[in-house]
Amino acid sequence: MGGVAWIFPGQGSQKAGMGRELASSFTSAKGIFADANDVLGFDLARLCFEGPDDELQQTANAQPALLVTSLAALAAARETVGAVAAPSLLAGHSLGEFTALVAAEVLVFADALRLVRRRGELMQAADPSGGMLAVIGLDAEAAARAIVGTGCVVANDNAPGQVVVSGAKAALEQASAVLSGAGAKRVLPLRVSAAFHSPAMRPVGEALASVMSAVPFRDARVPVVSNVDAEPHTRALEFPGLLARQAYSPVRWVASVRRIHSEGVDRFIEFGAGAVLTGLVKRIVPGASAFAVQDPRSLEEATPVLR
Repeated sequence: MGGVAWIFPGQGSQKAGMGRELASSFTSAKGIFADANDVLGFDLARLCFEGPDDELQQTANAQPALLVTSLAALAAARETVGAVAAPSLLAGHSLGEFTALVAAEVLVFADALRLVRRRGELMQAADPSGGMLAVIGLDAEAAARAIVGTGCVVANDNAPGQVVVSGAKAALEQASAVLSGAGAKRVLPLRVSAAFHSPAMRPVGEALASVMSAVPFRDARVPVVSNVDAEPHTRALEFPGLLARQAYSPVRWVASVRRIHSEGVDRFIEFGAGAVLTGLVKRIVPGASAFAVQDPRSLEEATPVLR
């Protein structure tokens, strides 16, 4: 039997009610939410458990909410199993990469939480003239060829036949037409405030780099596969630069999962809200086992893989 990877979701997985059952069932998960409230100075737990949804969907709130919910799920797993078997590799989708760095002990919880809150604020305040399109039915290479000359870029390579394109809103109209003409089954605008993971986000990356310069990073106890280059990293000095670049670089999720699989990993455990990454993994690596730990029942199903 192969190795196990832990993966952590990014923005888009948030929903009111996330983490509530974990916090009511596990003392450790409840403690994570209580600690988050203390660090941030507002009731993030209430926002996760009850909403309102429009407030939770705001990027500045969604990003810390997702990090905390993922770490609460991981804490509940450790409370259930005791000595959880160490994973072979870690990875997170966009925002989830910060969560992976907490799991790898590169960042301490409070520092990571403040960082992602600031990251969310910076992204929420970014140039609102941009947006994103979900493209179904084309791979990343075909989508990239189709949008040449539009000023748009492939922002997320999520799974075979599922990519996201970023650009100025006016350019996205042209991109939508050419993508449909190139064979996309569906092209759907996403509810986002800017052109995330595109060159327009370079100022966000630069501002984030400045913030991270005052935050201590440590060597990873488990290698973390970066969104930027789809390669595993362990050295503390590498992570701030990778995280800054990530803001304006494509999320190479397909390449990341395939890289993890190339290391002999055939089981993936997603910790946090929803099961988006679990579905993507099964499309990227057919035959892989993937589990989403998001509540007590799903944790029970994943327990044998955690031992």
